[in-house]
Amino acid sequence: MLNSKQIFGKKSESIAVKHLKKKGYKILEQNYRTKMGEIDIIARDKDVIVFVEVKARRSDRFGNPKWAVTYKKQRKISMAALQYLKAMAQSNAGARFDVVSIDSSQDTPVVEIVKNAFELAYE
Repeated sequence: MLNSKQIFGKKSESIAVKHLKKKGYKILEQNYRTKMGEIDIIARDKDVIVFVEVKARRSDRFGNPKWAVTYKKQRKISMAALQYLKAMAQSNAGARFDVVSIDSSQDTPVVEIVKNAFELAYE
């Protein structure tokens, strides 16, 4: 059984998927898990594979959610992305990292896509 935080996370990811589709992204995977980490959404935007981290907040108490992707999180996403590209024989494909920020402090959530939110981090 999911707790309220998990329910909010699932709902936020659903909002992100709908928004990405509306913007022309083709969803390839959701909740892609590896030993290295998890990627919320893997999509295709034209000829680029996009690894998407969804960040949502119920209030602005801790700031805008788009700033919540730490270097440690970027590193985990990067390692999982490299593993995905290798597994799918797409090592030479164009790729980028986007963040979908969802501010749910209002009645209608405010959704923002931050393209190229960070670079590959694998030190």
